[in-house]
Order: sequence, then structure tokens, then C-alpha cells
Amino acid sequence: MIDDLIVDMRNRMDQSVAALQSNLDTIRTGRSSTALVERIPVSFYGVNTPLVQVASLSIPDAQSILIRPYNPDDLATIEKAIALSDLGINPQNDGKALRLQIPPLTEERRRELTKVVGARAEEGRVALRNIRRDSVADLREWQNEGEITEDDLHDGQRQVDEITKEFVGLVDQRAAAKEEEIMTL
Repeated sequence: MIDDLIVDMRNRMDQSVAALQSNLDTIRTGRSSTALVERIPVSFYGVNTPLVQVASLSIPDAQSILIRPYNPDDLATIEKAIALSDLGINPQNDGKALRLQIPPLTEERRRELTKVVGARAEEGRVALRNIRRDSVADLREWQNEGEITEDDLHDGQRQVDEITKEFVGLVDQRAAAKEEEIMTL
């Protein structure tokens, strides 16, 4: 019973860390990355669809992203979606594709982005603590119902705390790596 709880808890925490990593990938650094634009919503036949589903994305060089729509008629819609996004980059339209030039980040902007990384990392830690809280509540409920002993409760809480500490360490590592990537010129 406790083993099932631990497995479920690990899976949920894995998903939280993966979501955090996906979220961190969308933060701009000095280099171009398709992750910056993959999730930009494009109005595709009246439905908001991620850009990656309506166009091919590539990186021709370190400072640009090339976007080729699968349907050439969608070029203007994609261009509008990028212009409306919070990227702050205006796409260059050559009639067949869009090119985004990634300008170098200023020192001030790099510091702002590291604060954003810190805030998102804290959101990840909060998500992990919520999973921990739910797991401990389940253990206490089982103990109150007589399904596990008090010793099992303490052992389970110890395991939950160790796993939580492990995953919080992963969040800290990912955030530190992203901050270093942002601050690297």
C-alpha cells in the first residue's frame, strides 16, 4: 500500500519536474531555440493550435529561427500570432517562410530573465510540496482507519520527505542550469 503511494508520488513529481523543464525551455536565452516559439498559439481554422503543429521549425544559424508553414496560406496568420506573442521579436516574411532574428540580450534583460526562472522554479517547488502534502495526508488517513500502523506512518513520512528533497534538488539544478545559460554571453 505504501509502496504504491511512493510509486504514484514519484510519477507525479516526475511530471511536475518535466512540466517545469518544458516551461523553462520557453524562456529566451542568447541563442535561438525552437522551444521559444513551439507553443505560440496560432488561430488555425478558428482553433488555437500550437505553432509546432502548423509549421516546421528549424535553426539555420545560432541567432535565427526559420518557420515554414505546412500551408503557405497560413503565413500571415502565423506572422500575426508571433507579433502578438510576448517574444518581442518581429518576424521577417519572405513570402514562403518567416525568419526570426534573435537579438543578443542586454545585461539588464538577462537579470530580469533570471528572476523569471527563479519564480518558475519556486512554482515547481510549490507543486512538489503539494504532492508531498497529499501523500502525507493519505498516510495519515490510512493510519486513522487502521490500515497501517504508527510505525508504518513514520516510515512512510520519512520516505516521502526523502523523495521530496530529491526532487526539490532536481528543480534547483534545472533552475541553476537555466540561469547560467541565460547569463552566459
